[in-house]
Amino acid sequence: MTLRIGCGFDAHAFAPARPLVLAGVTVPSEMGLAGHSDADVVIHALVDALLGAAALGDIGMYFPSHDPRWKDQASALFLTYARDLLRQHGWRVVNIDATVIAQRPRLAPYIQAMRLRLAELLELPLTQVSVKATTTDGLGFTGRGEGIACSAVALLEAASGSSI
Repeated sequence: MTLRIGCGFDAHAFAPARPLVLAGVTVPSEMGLAGHSDADVVIHALVDALLGAAALGDIGMYFPSHDPRWKDQASALFLTYARDLLRQHGWRVVNIDATVIAQRPRLAPYIQAMRLRLAELLELPLTQVSVKATTTDGLGFTGRGEGIACSAVALLEAASGSSI
């Protein structure tokens, strides 16, 4: 059995007049996140974790921020692309785990919806998808309420019949 672990990280500053999208779920908030796409830090970190585990590069290789095709696009598209790319290369996602780092808004009421959405996008059982939220107790840019960050890990295994 061949296993691979990947890690990913993303951070975005808050921006007015934008929806706050985390793990494909719109979270009620006074501000969203600044970014070329919908700035979903959870999905961006997960895409990097998945691609990294398979040694297939990073999110910027496939969805560069200078490319107008990705302007205001839903990051869910990036995740399903990564999912399909992994399959083409003979990988299967075993599990994912993401930690959202935010002082505000309070995310606990939305964690289950985030897990469900990620499970749907990755076509995984809910038991293989973990999302958590934490604060930095007022420290750093997230603690000052300037933005949100996310750290993610993914475990892949070579699909049965794969030549990896």
